Amino acid sequence: MAVKIRLQRHGKKGKPFYWIVAADERAKRDGRYLEKLGTYNPNLNPASISLNIDQSVKWIQFGAQPTDTARTILSNEGVLLKNHLINGFKKGALSEEQVEEKFQEWIAEKSSSIESKKSQLDKEADNKKKKALDLEKETSAKRKAKVEEALAAEEATAAAEEATAAAEEASAAEETPAAEEVPATEKAPAAEKAPAAEKAPAAEKAPAAEEAPAAEEAPAAEKAPAAEEAPAAEEAPAAEEAPAAEKAPAAEKAPAAEEKK
Repeated sequence: MAVKIRLQRHGKKGKPFYWIVAADERAKRDGRYLEKLGTYNPNLNPASISLNIDQSVKWIQFGAQPTDTARTILSNEGVLLKNHLINGFKKGALSEEQVEEKFQEWIAEKSSSIESKKSQLDKEADNKKKKALDLEKETSAKRKAKVEEALAAEEATAAAEEATAAAEEASAAEETPAAEEVPATEKAPAAEKAPAAEKAPAAEKAPAAEEAPAAEEAPAAEKAPAAEEAPAAEEAPAAEEAPAAEKAPAAEKAPAAEEKK
């Protein structure tokens, strides 16, 4: 019966977790196994490996063949190195104390390298967090600056609008009184007072001239037929005297009599 050291999958989908087992090569991957040697969790950095080194070396000594992935894990954990040292002891090249001493030295070096790797990873994680924090602070500062600029712009716009409104109100206030004073031109109706001229009915009183039929009496010239016998041209001046009717304006005083009434 051929024995293989391989990984047996467990865990959730997307988060695999493996057992390191020694099983019959004819068995299914996740089927029956002969012995569980350890666990392997690749979800961590660095990966977490728990392995029984002595039992793994024992199965290697029995002729078990590890798969490629299992061989890498066994090599990283020193199983293959210890198997090589044990083979040297069997050949007499090394004593048992030397085998253990060399293996412990290798384990110490491996542990120091693992610790340095962990510390390096921790530093990188810290630097990454610090950079992320600095970037977040910078982004927050830029966002705050933009908000302040927007508020300042809004305040400036509001102030400008208020100033414009105040200027418009002031100009409107200045223009409005002038418009109200314009009606002073309406005082021109003083021309309407001209009706004082209407008081000049003195002209209307002139009808007194109409009452002065004295002018109508001028037909005396018509009575002059007798005078026609005389040189009418010479007597004509008498007709010229008729303008006395024009002097009738004295009759215009007659309205005084009317006024007395």
